[in-house]
Amino acid sequence: MDVGSTLYALRTQRGFSQRELARRCGVANGTISLIEANAINPSVGLLRQIVDALPMSLSDFFAFEQSEERKLFYRAQDLSEIGTNGISYRQIGSSLHGRALQILNEVYQPQTDTGPEPLQHEGEEGGVVVSGEIEVTVGEHTTILGPGDAFYFDSSRPHRFRNVGSQPCHLVTAATPPSF
Repeated sequence: MDVGSTLYALRTQRGFSQRELARRCGVANGTISLIEANAINPSVGLLRQIVDALPMSLSDFFAFEQSEERKLFYRAQDLSEIGTNGISYRQIGSSLHGRALQILNEVYQPQTDTGPEPLQHEGEEGGVVVSGEIEVTVGEHTTILGPGDAFYFDSSRPHRFRNVGSQPCHLVTAATPPSF
């Protein structure tokens, strides 16, 4: 069963944001995001807490079937927010289960970054800067990219993104396979 997609479908069906559901069940909203992205598998106890906040029974949760076809087109308000800490990652598609590509509309607020530890994961990623400036480090190579500039690299290499400017930086990126 795709727990993440089911949770997303039930949460949005009820009109709850990730933050609202997290507040209702007493967990960090990042936890809801990770479960919906199938990045973590919740324990039965945690899943019960979340399902109680929907509210519904565990048996109804597991019996829920998504009848919706995969969407072809997405309005801005349909993109799923999966970012935190001054970085917005708005994902195209709610569930990437069975998908080979993850596309993100990203906005880095001034002086935000992906953290002190470089990211590393299987696959490739690339993107184009729409506005602002972003410092991109891949392995030992660092450069600052501006509007219209792009990057494309093997994401198993350590990498990091940092907004070095005084304005938000907007990028559109893609990664294979979906990584979060």
